[in-house]
Amino acid sequence: MKKSLIALSLGGLTIGITEFVMMGLLPDIASDMKVSIPVAGYLISAYALGVVIGAPLLVVLGRNFPPKKMLLILALLLTLFNALSIIAPNYNFLFASRFLSGLPHGAFFGVGAVVASRLADRGKEAQAISIMFSGLTLANLIGVPIGTYIGHHFIWRYTFILIAIVGLLTFLFIFLWMPKLEKSGNVNMKTQLLFFKKTEAWLIIGITAIGFGGLFAWISYIAPLLINISGFLPEDVSYILILAGFGMVVGNFAGGKLADKFSPAPTVFGLLFIMVLDLIMVYFFSFNQYVSLIFTFLTGAISFSVIAPIQMLMIRTAKDAEMIASAALQASFNIGNALGAFLGGLPLAAGYSYASPNLIGVGMAIIGMIITFGLIQKQKNVLKLQTE
Repeated sequence: MKKSLIALSLGGLTIGITEFVMMGLLPDIASDMKVSIPVAGYLISAYALGVVIGAPLLVVLGRNFPPKKMLLILALLLTLFNALSIIAPNYNFLFASRFLSGLPHGAFFGVGAVVASRLADRGKEAQAISIMFSGLTLANLIGVPIGTYIGHHFIWRYTFILIAIVGLLTFLFIFLWMPKLEKSGNVNMKTQLLFFKKTEAWLIIGITAIGFGGLFAWISYIAPLLINISGFLPEDVSYILILAGFGMVVGNFAGGKLADKFSPAPTVFGLLFIMVLDLIMVYFFSFNQYVSLIFTFLTGAISFSVIAPIQMLMIRTAKDAEMIASAALQASFNIGNALGAFLGGLPLAAGYSYASPNLIGVGMAIIGMIITFGLIQKQKNVLKLQTE
């Protein structure tokens, strides 16, 4: 494994902990900031909105920077903005720092995916990109449980010290290990932006933002679900999140296998259908601790299995616009993050149980299936026209 790819995976680890640890810390932060859990859930939406705005914006602003310089700037921003959460004196400051922390997320993965493919040996581009994203899955397996444990047993601010340290390591190893790749000439932004004129691109963005949002309706409120519905102790949550993280690792691997074996769009449709069934089961049976543990693993696996097929769909659609498309995909995932957290909090604010966000997730996954069906029909029509 090339050391430069390990440096990129550290960036994925930083981003993964930053994005997902908030779900496990919601009760602690809500208590400290003296706000309700649904209001604390808006911190998740703030981060996601930062990703949505920052992904295309920073890619455009840095399009003519050499890749190594761009990645160093993004790693520094990740570290600095997360460090602001350590000193947040009130909820509004923390909200702003979470928004800023999201800005470099999509751009880092967008630039990193292109860089990883350039660093890869011929025929192993997808494997190189998967190494970068392995940091994201390892964050859910190891980093998020550790961060949640620290937040529960000590002070939640210490978790952001951990994130800042990993961010500094990312900066250091990119500086030491990343070769000085030449920029790919002057990027023609007109060509890049023509990507957004394709109907297929917007359908994929819709599938990702709405269908994948079902995951965030579940995981955004997983801590109160496990505590108030399943009956686990608050200190158990960090250990249970390891199950979710392990499921995500397995699901990411399985999704890649499925994406290689089957056509991506039908694969996405089938996986979203399975997600619908899974979230319904979570809603009805989370009162049982053993069943809750099983579905914590399964839901993590099912949700992350969708990523590889959607990425393949986007790559096939984004000819000559790979970097902006990659950034747009990350923005789409985090629109799902924001929608899932926001919509999932509505039934809680209305007084319904902590299992109710899963029904919101069911609805979002069903809408994702409908959009996917439309994409499949459009692909069939295009293929039919090409063969006539």
